[in-house]
Amino acid sequence: MATSLEQYGCHLRLQHHKIVGIDLECNNKPDAMQKPTLVQLSVGKTQPVLLFHVSAAERCTVFDNFLADPRYTFAGFSIGGDKTRLERVNLEVGNFVDIQKEWRVPKATKELDSLADVAGMLINDYYNNMKKKISNKEHSRWATLPLTMRHIEYAAKDTYTAHEIWNHVTLTQDGLRRAKLEKEEPPNKRARSSWGDATW
Repeated sequence: MATSLEQYGCHLRLQHHKIVGIDLECNNKPDAMQKPTLVQLSVGKTQPVLLFHVSAAERCTVFDNFLADPRYTFAGFSIGGDKTRLERVNLEVGNFVDIQKEWRVPKATKELDSLADVAGMLINDYYNNMKKKISNKEHSRWATLPLTMRHIEYAAKDTYTAHEIWNHVTLTQDGLRRAKLEKEEPPNKRARSSWGDATW
């Protein structure tokens, strides 16, 4: 855990936007009693996805501190209850962004977009074509060890997709802001000639 998060820290130090995709899988109890059994993190396609089985592992202060670090933006999808579930196991995320509240697919036909809707719009068909569905019965087995490869693939792709979506949104917003600023700036009165810079 400590080694993986150290690698994440090194990677994120080089990034202008320090985005961490996050997702939770919870035990199969009523909402009022649900706790996270698995916490998944992704910082992009060059780094492995981290799956931390919080219901089976010893607590790790390095992990706790990483989640609480305000330098990082943790992007998840439909995270309304995730903060509460994390608090039930004494975990807190410092800077949480809910993609479902921050982005809408243009011309959406329903009130809230799904992860697949947004992924199909902003990334490509990778998520929709490659993600293996797991049954409701399998979905209740997140606390069971060892996790099956279907569970691992499902969890990893959810988290990776959350990272990629928010990264795309952030870069697009940056580009739009930059274009707007350039339009508002007065025309550059400096021109280049073969003799070097000249002021006209």
